[in-house]
Amino acid sequence: MTTTGITRTGITTTGITPTATTARPRRLPALTPDQAQGRARELLADIVERHGSAGEMVSTMAHSPALIEGYLSLSRAMKRVKIPRALSEKLSLAVQEWIGCGTCRAAHESAGRAAGLSGTDIALARQGTSTDPREAALIALALKVLAEPAALGDADIAEVRAHGWSDRVVAEVVGVVSLNLLTGAFNLLAGIQPDEEEGNG
Repeated sequence: MTTTGITRTGITTTGITPTATTARPRRLPALTPDQAQGRARELLADIVERHGSAGEMVSTMAHSPALIEGYLSLSRAMKRVKIPRALSEKLSLAVQEWIGCGTCRAAHESAGRAAGLSGTDIALARQGTSTDPREAALIALALKVLAEPAALGDADIAEVRAHGWSDRVVAEVVGVVSLNLLTGAFNLLAGIQPDEEEGNG
């Protein structure tokens, strides 16, 4: 499997006219703090108290105290990466396109726009590339980390170093990919996806 320009889902939107939506069934239900157990109850209650809501994904992760705590810890840690915010969103968009999580992809499109990405930036990121060769090299590395990590070699590291990326950034790519794999895979497993559009076949 190659990673250059990966588009995992092959989405085509031309000519689609949504007429109605059909709610997707959730495989795992979201929990309230009262329903969660142990450490998950504490974490969920704290989030709800501070923010008013924990969101569907985090509330569903509360089935597992280990998972919700691990996700929250990794999510907080990855906010301190040296990768620029807009580029981090491009990496996330490329990874989520490959994984196929519509919920995560929509969230990163919104976050990307907030970080200053244009529609073209977002479209290219979903195709696994960028108009900036430095960014394109890092996106390509992220996709290889996701799709074929056993094939990573000296040439891959040399390529991103040649574009001026530090070893810290190279290491942090794995963290960004891992966080996206965690959220995307969990949402797909739990059935937390956008409602289906009838008539799209």
